[in-house]
Order: sequence, then structure tokens, then C-alpha cells
Amino acid sequence: MKPDWPIRRDFLPANLEPELRACNLDGCVAVQARQSLEESRWLLKLADESAVILGVVGWVDLRSPDVAKQLAEFAAHPKFVGVRHVVQDESDDRFMLREDFQRGIAALSDFDLTYDLLVFPKQLPAAIALGQKFPNQAFVLDHLAKPLIKDGITSPWREQIQELAKLPNVTCKVSGMVTEADWQHWDAADFKPYLDTVFEAFRPDRLMYGSDWPVCLLAGKYEEVFGLVENYVSPFQVDDKAKFFGGNAAACYGLV
Repeated sequence: MKPDWPIRRDFLPANLEPELRACNLDGCVAVQARQSLEESRWLLKLADESAVILGVVGWVDLRSPDVAKQLAEFAAHPKFVGVRHVVQDESDDRFMLREDFQRGIAALSDFDLTYDLLVFPKQLPAAIALGQKFPNQAFVLDHLAKPLIKDGITSPWREQIQELAKLPNVTCKVSGMVTEADWQHWDAADFKPYLDTVFEAFRPDRLMYGSDWPVCLLAGKYEEVFGLVENYVSPFQVDDKAKFFGGNAAACYGLV
């Protein structure tokens, strides 16, 4: 990472609180970045110390024979609401269909935890297959599966999103868009084809706002990221906007 990148420093709840207040948001769900049990414990410690962290999506080794033991440790904390693996970094596009990984996914139901899908478009076929195999498991698709916004490419991403959205156990998080666009020269119009696709496919009941903060700062300020989706949903019914900006996340993650 280049030393002048704006996220090459610590970001803590105190840095986020004014951003949330400015956008009339009550809190957030903190999501893992590193694949370590230590980070999951650290995020829960931050959640204990800060009221703005309403939930934590952490990491456990879903491939481990001891996955149930790891899940039991974290699920004992009321703010531990889900698990994520950085599948986008796996070289095998069908990584999520490995037997050992699916054994870990199966263990989540015993603890009533969600699973966040962090994938690239090329991994969407595996995400669809995973969602089909575990129809009772709640999944959250992060960052719209990172479509190729900078290049203006929508297919086959659009068709795969439509297929994934047929699964009622999948919710889509509208986040991470600006870092998939031209960081320096993006415009709100760049995102409309992608927003149109997910809003048509998932409908207001299965969509949730996400900031991807602080990573979003590489391409825009928090209020700019929020403003993009706030403007897009401005014509929506009040109830649908309330679902999008918190209600659906609270229901999906079981926030306390």
C-alpha cells in the first residue's frame, strides 16, 4: 500500500461517530478485514467500548475441524452476528463449494449467524450454488459482488445477480461501489445501471445500505458515498427507505 493513501492509518469508532451523526445513522455493523481470530476478538472489544457498533461480522476458520468451538466462543457475545471469509482473494473460483468450507457453513445455523459473501463477479456462480445448497442459511452479498463499474461492464454480472436474487435467503448490501469506479473521476450516473439491477432484483425488503468505511475513503468522503444512495432512494416510500437504511440490517443480523 502506498504511504500516501488516505486509509494508511488507524480508524476507530470515534472517527466514525461524527460521520454517522451527520447522516442521521444510529450505528454500524463492523466487518472483518483480516482472517484471524485475534481480529474478531478485537472487534468485539471495540463493540463493548462503543455504542455505535451494533454488531460484528467476524472471521473464524470455517475449514477447521474446530469450527464449532470457535463459533461457540464468539457467538456467546451478543454483538457477534455473522461470519465472513475473504473469498475474493482465493484463487479457486469454486472455493466456497469445497467440502470443508461447506461443513463450516453448515455449522453456522446452530448459532443463528449470517454469512457475508465477499466475492468478485467471477465467483458469483459459486455463490449461487452455495445459497441453493443452504436454503435456510442467511447470506449477505457484500459490495454488489464488486461489478466492473470503471469499465461500464454489466454482463454477465447482471444476469448472475438476478439469479442470486431468486434465493430468498440472500440479502444484498449496497456498498463498495466507489472503489470499483474511477477513483478520481466517478459520477453518480456511473452507478445507476448497477443500482437499477440490484434494486429491481432484490427489491426493498432485501437490500441494506453499507458504507465500506474506511475503504471508501480511497475514492470519496463518507457523506459522498451516503449521498449517492440517499439520492437514488429519495423517490421511495418512507417505509422502504427505513428498511434500506437500517431495518433490513437489523432484521438480517438480529441486532440487539
